[in-house]
Amino acid sequence: MASTKPSTLKLEPATVEDIPDITNVWYAAFSTPAMLALFPDTPAVRRWWEDANENDLLNNPFRVYLKVVDTAADNRLVAYGKWVLSMPDEDGSRFPAWPADCDAKKNDDFFGALARERERLLGGTKNYYLDMLAVHPDYQGKGAGSLIVKWGCDRGDQDGVALYIDATPAGARLYEKFGFEDRSDPRYTAEGIASMVRDARK
Repeated sequence: MASTKPSTLKLEPATVEDIPDITNVWYAAFSTPAMLALFPDTPAVRRWWEDANENDLLNNPFRVYLKVVDTAADNRLVAYGKWVLSMPDEDGSRFPAWPADCDAKKNDDFFGALARERERLLGGTKNYYLDMLAVHPDYQGKGAGSLIVKWGCDRGDQDGVALYIDATPAGARLYEKFGFEDRSDPRYTAEGIASMVRDARK
């Protein structure tokens, strides 16, 4: 029988020192025209991302940042995720004020639609939210994203809580493996996004 090569990927809590790498991974993972229209790759927007993530890491216990490192590549940060363990009215705004380089109306419209979908599908039902999952293209399809999703599923199962994700088409396939269902409605869901729910498991 052929032996299975052990994975060199390791899940760890992210720290403030990881923030520059987190920003780099985000832009590597989401360098599509649609995402760059929301978050142009400029020094000001990168600085905004870093300030926002640093504030969350230091001041918001509801927002859990995780990273995946490759132990065979000098602990290179290859993916990160942000799980929000609260309801929308419990921990303030998802983002700080948009930087000048962003189109504020475009961003408000897009992220407002996402927030309304979460409310439409789950309302007052307690749920945890995968706010962000970014995997560097070099590591996509190699299990880095699964480590982050599994962490949230395990926590949700432990607490008996539903889970919610705004998924890209590529990411939806991963989430389906963990029991998420696409409950999008074309009348409400933002274009190019799948609204996915994993019901609470007692």
